[in-house]
Amino acid sequence: MDIGVGLPSTVPGADGRELAEFARRADRLGFSTLAVLDRLVYDSYDPVVTLAAAAAVTERITLAPTILLAGYRPSAALLAKQLASVDRLANGRLVVGVAAGGREDDFAATGVPYGGRGRRLDELLDEMRRVWSGQGALPGIGPRPQRGHIPVWVGGNSAAALTRAATYGIGWISGSTPLHRYAEVAEEVRRAWTAAGRTDTPRLGALAYVAPGAERKRAGARYLLDYYAYTGQKARFLADSVIADDSRLRETIDGYAAAGCDELMLIPCTPDVDQLDLIAKVAFG
Repeated sequence: MDIGVGLPSTVPGADGRELAEFARRADRLGFSTLAVLDRLVYDSYDPVVTLAAAAAVTERITLAPTILLAGYRPSAALLAKQLASVDRLANGRLVVGVAAGGREDDFAATGVPYGGRGRRLDELLDEMRRVWSGQGALPGIGPRPQRGHIPVWVGGNSAAALTRAATYGIGWISGSTPLHRYAEVAEEVRRAWTAAGRTDTPRLGALAYVAPGAERKRAGARYLLDYYAYTGQKARFLADSVIADDSRLRETIDGYAAAGCDELMLIPCTPDVDQLDLIAKVAFG
């Protein structure tokens, strides 16, 4: 199983120079992917802009918004151009994770209706494919992605999300499925793949929040309580479940691997760079 790491660009107050060094070190330490989260109405960096900056200071690591809430963006053509630009800046290292989103205020802020967001996401993915292939409503939009397309991961636990993954994606990534249910949902993804007539194997991903040490755990819990406040009790569950010690991190990694996960993204809850060495020691030791 591959091990990726999150860039803490949604932690309020994260310094831009610190994030750049975080990206450099993640690249150097051997993590498979540098992941960013997405939220508009929050004290956070824009994920597409952040990945463009990360592209400039990394050479090897895959860059991936996991997950990009693409549907609140009014223009599929503009988003397609932005993502293709990041992909070219990164020499073809971009993989785009998308989901319908569950934060109504993000949609209100851009004037996009919250209702029907799943259908809008499907339409947006269709249009971005056409733009990347040079066949969109305005075929002159460039640049083209390095490989002629950008791989897409789809998140979400609804039946519609699994169908979307089988229709558009290289696989499915979980943002909230507990480890004890992961294997069950992974099997549902495989069934959706078969129902869609796919003959390839879906790539399965997951996220886990980490904050090595007691001090980081306390800070990380405060951050998650704030970031996920709109979810009610789920915010407390996430805050309480932050992984802070080596043994639990090792158990989590081994558990997801046993459940069939292909890539686990370890998402830090504080922005300090030194925690990367602690995480890498457990992940790759």
